[in-house]
Amino acid sequence: MSIAVEPPSRFRAEPRTANRLLAAVSAVDFERIKDRLEFVPLVRGQVLFEPGDDVTVTYFPAHRTMVSMLVVTRDGHEIEAATIGREGAVGGIVSAGDKPAFGRAVVRTAGSAFAMPTVALETAKCASPTFGELFSRYADTLIAQMMQSIACNALHSVEERCGRWLLAAHDRAGEQIIQLTQEALAEMLGVQRTTVTAVIRDLEAQGAVRRQRGAVAIIDRQALERLSCECYRAVEDHFATMLPEVVL
Repeated sequence: MSIAVEPPSRFRAEPRTANRLLAAVSAVDFERIKDRLEFVPLVRGQVLFEPGDDVTVTYFPAHRTMVSMLVVTRDGHEIEAATIGREGAVGGIVSAGDKPAFGRAVVRTAGSAFAMPTVALETAKCASPTFGELFSRYADTLIAQMMQSIACNALHSVEERCGRWLLAAHDRAGEQIIQLTQEALAEMLGVQRTTVTAVIRDLEAQGAVRRQRGAVAIIDRQALERLSCECYRAVEDHFATMLPEVVL
């Protein structure tokens, strides 16, 4: 498999410390897939697949890397259905390897990932009930996140939705500063950039965040949780119930 140009050695990472889902795989099952994993760099804005594409590669984001799963309308508008970071995987998970892709997968926070052929992942699931069960539980949490996003987009204010996304990103980034432009955040929330600018300014005035060039810093996590809707906690609680060994 040739997925990308081999990155410099200084960017290398160990799969089971860089990605929590891989860390939860048993030692025996990890032996089944370790030779099929390839370390690849991902840049911000990189499209991993488009609607209708064959999903031939599964990506396991490493460290602070985050990928958005987007629903794309006929006129080109897009809105985020799920955020995936080092707790999970992108491609061929919910569909159990069936193709083609329904949505678009875009890298939101640059970094790296471990990639493997989706067919190899399906082979490992069939070979080991415990491996398959782990990924079935992860698929459940991913569907739950998408279902909650539907409710959130329909019922909650932009400020609440923005707070929810920043909390989820904060968990996955593992650091105070989230590398994300306001334009990208507006695209994910399905609103104008000016709307997001006003929301971030308001969150900053309330001491929850601080604007930076091309990034947002989380200043007061508890304040941000108060300003967010219940969707963040609902998704995280379900994740903790279904995959306690993967919780960030």
